[in-house]
Amino acid sequence: FHLILKSHVAPAVDSEMAAQEETVDLASKQDGQIVTPWDVEADDDEGIDYDKLIDRFGSQRITPELIERMEKLTGKKAHPWLRRGMFFSHRDLEAVLDLYEQKKPFYLYTGRGPSSDALHMGHLIPFMFTKWLQEVFDVPLVIQMTDDEKFLWKGDAETNTIERFYKLGKENARDIIACGFDINKTFIFSNLEYIGHMYPTIVRIERAVTYSQAKGIFGFTDSDNVGKHSFPAIQAAPSFPVAFPHIFGDDTTPLCLIPCAIDQDPYFRMTRDVAPRLGWKKPALMHSKFFPALTGAKSKMSASVTSTTIFVSDTPEQIKSKVNKYAFSGGQVEADDQKKMGANLDVDVAFQWMRFFCDDDDTLRKLEEEYGPGPVRAGDKMLTGEAKALLIKTLQPIIARHQQARAGVTDEMVEAFMAVRKLSF
Repeated sequence: FHLILKSHVAPAVDSEMAAQEETVDLASKQDGQIVTPWDVEADDDEGIDYDKLIDRFGSQRITPELIERMEKLTGKKAHPWLRRGMFFSHRDLEAVLDLYEQKKPFYLYTGRGPSSDALHMGHLIPFMFTKWLQEVFDVPLVIQMTDDEKFLWKGDAETNTIERFYKLGKENARDIIACGFDINKTFIFSNLEYIGHMYPTIVRIERAVTYSQAKGIFGFTDSDNVGKHSFPAIQAAPSFPVAFPHIFGDDTTPLCLIPCAIDQDPYFRMTRDVAPRLGWKKPALMHSKFFPALTGAKSKMSASVTSTTIFVSDTPEQIKSKVNKYAFSGGQVEADDQKKMGANLDVDVAFQWMRFFCDDDDTLRKLEEEYGPGPVRAGDKMLTGEAKALLIKTLQPIIARHQQARAGVTDEMVEAFMAVRKLSF
């Protein structure tokens, strides 16, 4: 560990921001909504108010000008989720684009907490977007499997053992690999396996974070096990290249870009607070909106509610049944009223899911005009059943392609992606 155990001089910067971030309360319910890494809930039927969340978290909006700059630098059209505002907020994305323009290095970091045998559709969002980022910017990627976290929060001595979560991590890695990541530029790691390599980085972070700060950010209580209190440092560690000496050596200059749902931001707010004190660069972030549960936008989709969750392992009939039975409708109660007025698209799950998974802008625009309020097809608006049928038709081939790709992922491929090795970049 001689390369990563070198001392770092902590520069005296960002002291005012550090003080502000130390006392902020991110864990309690405010403005009728709560957003933490473990709880997402809104009182309003339309779900989370993201403008309020940006103000509360202190992040910045991803503007049309920022998207335009990304397109000019990469020569690639922006991902639909950027154009449609599904990835809507950021921290220091301008700095990442500056580095790319200057041909200086950066890397990507995302992760997965393995709690089910298969990923659900919401889990695919960060991986599909991260794959696009990797292709567009041609940069290395590290993917953290937080099998330890799931044991700390959900474990027991009988069913949910540490061995079970470790195995789920390996199974989930198959779904991640099936997304099409470049093996030469991608390192997937289990915390239970790799933590020894990161431990010097983790200890430095732990020493820099006070209990008061962690409690304010994450809402820990005296009854929480001690592992929960220390876990944020483990999720923070991959934000710094010193956690991967086999990839970066002793080079601390590469910046980390983290695409994630905004409920993960508290981890990285803490990380960005401690980075200057450790002499490291603050990670940059791109935040996505939540993928709504089938039953409505008040909460995000959860793998623990299997009957109303669409998994990437579901059959075409299961997909059809779940959408038709559980997808919350923003349509009017009576068919005649729906034909006259159209649906409330802000709460309609079929439309909201199409915003994520329909790649064709024209198809989505047509659905919005014909199903929602407005002059198009006035008096003969699309019914909820038609909108759900369109969603089913969109989801079934996406999941079928994923299942076919996953079937080709062998044990040897999983081990190759998870091998501690040098990446090509």
